[in-house]
Amino acid sequence: MDLFDDGPEDAPAAGNSPEYTIGELSGAIKRVIENEFGHVRVRAEVGRVSLPRSGHVYLDLKDDKAVMAGIIWKGVASKLTTMPEEGMEVIATGRITTFPGQSKYQIIIEDIQPAGMGALMAVLEKRKAALAAEGLFDADRKRPLPYLPEIIGVVTSPSGAVIRDILHRLRDRFPRKVLIWPVAVQGAKCAPEVTRAIEGFNRLTPGGALPRPDLIIVARGGGSVEDLWGFNEESVVRAAAASDIPLISAVGHETDTTLIDFASDVRAPTPTAAAELAVPVRVELMAYLDQQHARMSRALSQGLVQRGQRLRDMSRALPRPDSLLDNPRQRLDRAGDRLSRAAALVDAPKLRLERAVARLDPALMAGVQRRKVRLADLGGGLRPQTLRNKLGQDRQNLVRLSKRLAPALERERMLQAARLVRAAKGLSDVGTRQIVAWQSQITAAERLRRTLGYEATLERGFAVVRSAGSVVTSSTVAKEKATLEIQFADGKVSVTP
Repeated sequence: MDLFDDGPEDAPAAGNSPEYTIGELSGAIKRVIENEFGHVRVRAEVGRVSLPRSGHVYLDLKDDKAVMAGIIWKGVASKLTTMPEEGMEVIATGRITTFPGQSKYQIIIEDIQPAGMGALMAVLEKRKAALAAEGLFDADRKRPLPYLPEIIGVVTSPSGAVIRDILHRLRDRFPRKVLIWPVAVQGAKCAPEVTRAIEGFNRLTPGGALPRPDLIIVARGGGSVEDLWGFNEESVVRAAAASDIPLISAVGHETDTTLIDFASDVRAPTPTAAAELAVPVRVELMAYLDQQHARMSRALSQGLVQRGQRLRDMSRALPRPDSLLDNPRQRLDRAGDRLSRAAALVDAPKLRLERAVARLDPALMAGVQRRKVRLADLGGGLRPQTLRNKLGQDRQNLVRLSKRLAPALERERMLQAARLVRAAKGLSDVGTRQIVAWQSQITAAERLRRTLGYEATLERGFAVVRSAGSVVTSSTVAKEKATLEIQFADGKVSVTP
C-alpha cells in the first residue's frame, strides 16, 4: 500500500488512519522527489550567491515565477571554470533533493555553465563597470614603462609558443635577463596562479638572490572568451592594478579584450608586440647615439672656432705687450738717475765734515804757534820765576782748553755722522719702496699680458696653425698650403697637409 494512498471511500474514520513521524514523512517525500527527478538540467538566472568559509557555494536559481535553492559542494566548486555571479544566466546540471531541516527542496549542482556568450558578456560588463567605479582603470594610476629594463618578468605558460616568441623578439631587439613564472593560462587554476605570480614578483627584493624584475609581462595566446576568462577574474585585475612594477598585458590577439588590459599600465595587441614595447632596438639606439656624438663633436668644434675668432678679434683691440712696458721702463730709468743724485747728496755732507776736520787741525796748530811767539815776546821782560809761573798757568789753561776742545770736536763729528746716516737711510728706504712699487706694476703688467695673450691658451691644450707667418683658421685654407707650422705651448712643429 502506497504511503500517500488515501484508501477506499469506505475506509474507516480518520481516527483509524496510521500515524507517521515528521522524519518518516520527510524521508518519504525525499525518496519520491529523488526518484522522479534524479538528474536534471535547469536554465535559470542566478540570484543570491553565498560563499562561506567552508568552500561550498550556496545560491538561488530563479525565473519570473519561482525560486529554487542550489548548492555547489567545495570539490565541484574548485573545478568550475566560471564561478556563478548574481544576475548571470546559467545552465545548471544536478539532482533534485530535499532538506528536511528546513522543509525545502533544492538542487545539488554538479556542473554550471553560462547560458551562452551573452551571459558571459553581461557578467563581464557588470564586473568591468564595478571595477572602473573603484578607479582601478584610471589613466592617472598607470606608470610609465622603464626605457631599458635590466630584468623582465614574464607570467605565462612555460610550454607554449608565447614564451618562445617573447624570448626570440627580445633577443633580436635588445637581449635582457628574463624571469619566467609558469602559470596555467586557462581553466580553474588560471586566475589564482596569475594572481600569485604578479604578487610574487612584487614581493621579490631588488638585488637579492632572485632579483626583482623592472617590468612584468602577462602573456597568453588567442582563444575564446571562455579560454580567456581567467584574466577577467577580479583577483587578477586587482593584482595588476596594485602592482608596483610596471605591467604589460598581452593576453590574446589584437581583437581579444580582457579586464587585465584595462588595469595594466600598457596593453599590447600580441605577446610579440609586448616584447617590442619592453625594449628598444639596440641597433637603432646605437645609431642614435652615434648621431648625437657627431652632433656634439660638430657643436664643440664650431664653438671652439667661434671663440677662437672672438679671441682674435678682441686681441686686435689690445695694445702690444712691448708698448705696455715702455712707460714703466722709462720711469724706472728716471728713478735710477734720481737715486744716483740722492747718493751724491748723501756723500756731500761727509766730504764737508772731512774738510772741516782737515781745516781744524792746521788752525789749532797755528793758534798754538801764535801763543808760543807771544809767550816768547812776553817772557823777555819777565823774571825766570815769574816766567815759570806764567808758563805753568798758560800750560794749565792750554791743557784745560785742549780737554774741552777734543769732546767738542768728537760731538760735532758724531752729530754730522748721525745726520749723514739718517739721510742715507731715508733715501735708501724711499728708493727701495719706489723700486718695489715699480716691480709690482711691471709684474702685474706682465701677468695681464700673459692672460690676454694666446700663449696661456696654448698651455690649456690648444695650438696655433700658421703658414708663411699667417694664421690658418679653416681646414679649406690648410689643405691649400704646402707646409704648415703648428705652435704648441712647448714649441713649434712643421707638418705637410
